[in-house]
Amino acid sequence: MNINEEIQLDVQATGERILGRWAEIRRHTRAVIEEHKLFKQEGMPYIEHRELVLKQLKTLVENNATQYGFHEELGGQMNPGGSLSSFEELLFADPSLQIKYGVQYGLFASAILYLGTEQHHKDLLPGAVNLDVPGVFAMTETGHGSDVASIGTTATYDAATGEFVIHTPDRHSYKDYLGNAAKHGHAAVVFAQLYTEGEKHGVHAFYVPIRKRGKLLPGVGSQDDGLKGGLNGIDNGRLFFDNVRIPRTNLLNRYADVSPDGTYSSVIESSGRRFFTQLGALVQGRVSLTGGVVNAQKLALDIAVRYGLERKQFAGSDGEEKTIMDYGRHQRRLIPLLARTYAQIFAHQELLDQFHSVFTGENDTDESRQDLETVAAASKALSSWYAMDTIQECREACGGQGFMAEHRLTGLRADLDVYVTFEGDNNVMLQLVAKRLLADYAKAFKSPDFGTLANYVAGQVGEATINRGGLRGLAQKMVDFGSTARSVGYVKEEEHQQQLLTDRVHTMVAKLANNLKTSGPKDPAKQAELFNRHQNDLILAARAHGELILWEAFTSALKTIKDDDSRQILTWLRDLYGFGILEENLSWYLINGRLSSSRAEAITEYIDGRLLPRLRPHVESLVDSFLLTPGLVRTNLASDEKKRQASKTQLVRK
Repeated sequence: MNINEEIQLDVQATGERILGRWAEIRRHTRAVIEEHKLFKQEGMPYIEHRELVLKQLKTLVENNATQYGFHEELGGQMNPGGSLSSFEELLFADPSLQIKYGVQYGLFASAILYLGTEQHHKDLLPGAVNLDVPGVFAMTETGHGSDVASIGTTATYDAATGEFVIHTPDRHSYKDYLGNAAKHGHAAVVFAQLYTEGEKHGVHAFYVPIRKRGKLLPGVGSQDDGLKGGLNGIDNGRLFFDNVRIPRTNLLNRYADVSPDGTYSSVIESSGRRFFTQLGALVQGRVSLTGGVVNAQKLALDIAVRYGLERKQFAGSDGEEKTIMDYGRHQRRLIPLLARTYAQIFAHQELLDQFHSVFTGENDTDESRQDLETVAAASKALSSWYAMDTIQECREACGGQGFMAEHRLTGLRADLDVYVTFEGDNNVMLQLVAKRLLADYAKAFKSPDFGTLANYVAGQVGEATINRGGLRGLAQKMVDFGSTARSVGYVKEEEHQQQLLTDRVHTMVAKLANNLKTSGPKDPAKQAELFNRHQNDLILAARAHGELILWEAFTSALKTIKDDDSRQILTWLRDLYGFGILEENLSWYLINGRLSSSRAEAITEYIDGRLLPRLRPHVESLVDSFLLTPGLVRTNLASDEKKRQASKTQLVRK
């Protein structure tokens, strides 16, 4: 037995580390799912599916699995991180139930909580929290998805009656893709352009009743989005308004108010900052989706890895069929996805802690909110893309069996597809990240004296100037001298992985900043043209930044693992994630002189020849550490395959 097989992962301790800070809340939600069988029923007609999901949400309310983020008098704990943790676990029940919960508590009720004042909390929150008032979050419009600032719905104040008039001027401005809009919603938080005394004050949020006893109120229109590609347990639809009047006090006025005579006031002077502050209060959507899709990856990998450990194909020289997980290509397909998923788990834990500290007031500053929004945007974009990649690869790795609805992967893939565009298109999210990176870069070089430049370079990576000159590549070739062992010996060190990953981000940002510079007087048209020309580079830089965040989170998590064996196995897994990023981006590292061709070649050799063989004996314990019970996974794919193999073996013996 070699050292790879002698050491063992402490599954229970690793599992607890994965459950994280709000482990008890996660366990409670999982227990409610299993006890009350809050399961998706594949193939159910969507009309019936919607009613089932509403009933299941009421079951969650009755079992105290929805209230964590609200006031104690409403049965809550004012525990933002706990609330999102419960949401994330509902993925194992039915993604439709998860999003139904998210619409009601993460969007509708949270908008009242974070954008409203004490009177709103007293009058409106109880019905939202106990589900007496199913709600709609009416922000997105048919013509304006991610461009919220340009939405067309208006809220015009009428001082004579003390009312706001909510109006949809055209089809372009219909509120669209809204959960609870087609049937179940009784009220909506509507985002609209606020007008008073003939002046426009930008986007604000309003509480608008839309139904009473299931019937639409006068002036409110609704259309059903109908059958979708996934998430058909949600009654998505459109809302539109024909001069609907609401009391002045239905403006959610934490940040801005309109007095009875029509005077507008705000605690935030800048209209731009006011807009982003209001939207920033709802960043939890991006944070929670990140955790939700990571759970989807756990589920898909649990199914595919266990199947790969049982399924046998192709006889070897000894005449015995081999388990498909013992084939190098199958290991290449699934083990790197395990590594990336672990990186996402630890990065999400850091993000969730960050979110909790901001929204409890423990660390609520402009800078901490900006950091939260930037990391949330990067994490949501990368994680939702990764989830789709992972689920598809897991589906294919299970062959024809993976295409059967009973084994959940096709349904999971269909339901998760829309997560990629939930809470903003991923490409738009990454542009926001890139703009922040550029702003930080510009700030660092605002006064480019020698000390500032030296500190910035030191903060990036050692010998950055040598890197840019290409001299490091030449030095590598001389030292490596064709030796794979020496070549990879440099790259496998933690500090050098970090150096290579960090340098890529900073170099890409510096190059972007230089390309976007304009000389002479500012010309908005020219700046817009430059930005558009380099838009793809912005996305690539932001993506590189997101990958670095994941690697650093994984590396930080290793320091918290007490068991030596577990830490060694997880270090190999972290190295696999880091080497995978380097391998995917070898062209960049070669073109920019950061790696010699010998070291570039050694990276692939180290993955295939060292890391995958080391990790192969531990793949089962790595998925065991997700602590998913059979009731959460709900497929017999691996166990059925095991029975088939056993029956085949008995037949051969006979």
